[in-house]
Amino acid sequence: MEELTKLTLVETLEGLEDKKFSTEELCVAYTQRIGELDSKLNAFLTVNEECGGIPVAVKDIIVTKGIKTTAGSKILETFIPPYNATVIERLFDKGVGVIGKTNCDEFAMGSSGENSAYGCTRNPWDLERVPGGSSSGSAAAVAANLCVFALGTDTGGSVRQPASLCGVVGFKPTYGLVSRYGLIAYGSSLDCVGSITKSVEDAATVLEWISGPDGKDSNCSQQFKLDRTKLKSGVKGLIVGIPGEYFSQGLDKKVKEVIKTSIRKLEALGCKTVEVELAHTKYAIATYYIIATSEASANLSRYDGIRFGGARDLFGQEVKRRIMLGTFSLSVGYYDDYYAKAARVRTLIKQDFEKVFERCDVIVGPVSPTTAWKLGEKLNDPLSMYLSDIYTVTANLAGLPGLSVPCGFADNLPVGLQILGPRFSEEKILRVGYVCEQVGGRKLRPDVQSYSTSGVE
Repeated sequence: MEELTKLTLVETLEGLEDKKFSTEELCVAYTQRIGELDSKLNAFLTVNEECGGIPVAVKDIIVTKGIKTTAGSKILETFIPPYNATVIERLFDKGVGVIGKTNCDEFAMGSSGENSAYGCTRNPWDLERVPGGSSSGSAAAVAANLCVFALGTDTGGSVRQPASLCGVVGFKPTYGLVSRYGLIAYGSSLDCVGSITKSVEDAATVLEWISGPDGKDSNCSQQFKLDRTKLKSGVKGLIVGIPGEYFSQGLDKKVKEVIKTSIRKLEALGCKTVEVELAHTKYAIATYYIIATSEASANLSRYDGIRFGGARDLFGQEVKRRIMLGTFSLSVGYYDDYYAKAARVRTLIKQDFEKVFERCDVIVGPVSPTTAWKLGEKLNDPLSMYLSDIYTVTANLAGLPGLSVPCGFADNLPVGLQILGPRFSEEKILRVGYVCEQVGGRKLRPDVQSYSTSGVE
């Protein structure tokens, strides 16, 4: 049964089609593995033994009818939604079932998985390290083979960064490509539903399933259609931009070398690389945390103990901090100095990308400045924690698609390569990601039982 849990989504679909096993056997295999291992990881908040389809793990900020949805917060501890998010309905149409809801930073506010009201998730590669956040449980569950794939959300890197730290594939689509209906809002102009998978081909499959227009989300695009046949068409002739701002002070030397090695492999496969400038990157963290917290203060005002959820004193420390930051930024006398200025800088960041993409097809660089850090290491230093998102927040500010692909290891911990492209360039990004995956070095999976790594293909 354990062999079933090692299969990718594409391999699982092939096995089901060939009748090598049933969805019932899949659910039993994954449920057993969750029972054996999740006490070490704390990846799941709720396990659904009546899965009834290909087992997907869903971040606990996406609503699921009849299955408790807490957003990692005590304020929603007893909330059982009466409806499904659009992405859940679309997965059900493809024969997918929810095997459980995964742990996350409260209301998706965090970069490490340590802000959950239900305890931190641990990284399957080293149980004393963070898995990244805020989609911490989803990334850990995929890395430890506790589900076929997982859904997460990405407001400032919350799919890509934990995927990088856990050695799996994380994909954030273009803003508006996937419906946000049924996603508990954090920053409405930034939030995206994305996937965490065992392979790039799996990410393409999930995107095909969950994307498309939805009358319940007015921002949802009706223009895009993915052609998965182009996934394996190679990268020869593509121009890859290398932003100097992503390789400057703050990037760990060993991570930098792994990323540079991946870039050299792309060159060997026929890509041309060019140096590009994203001049306003240095303002990205400040811009993001003003805009995101401002939107959060508005979105979370409904949790007043009367309309939604419990009393406000049930909010965690980080959520309270961000609500206060956002309320201050929007307040009379400060709006022009903070929120309005951040909105203008956001436009400049978007324009930086538009200019760069006139010269190249995609941008590549690191996802995170470091590999996974020790639990508790940054918990009392919010600024240091926020800076871990420096390479990811810009894609959300500009509404761009982004992919994190495992590309190697530094000190036996996974490193992810980030691939960014223009809006609706998902096919191109996935093509580059697929090639990177094929030449990405050791294809290891963490062995949670022995607290070490094992060379399982």
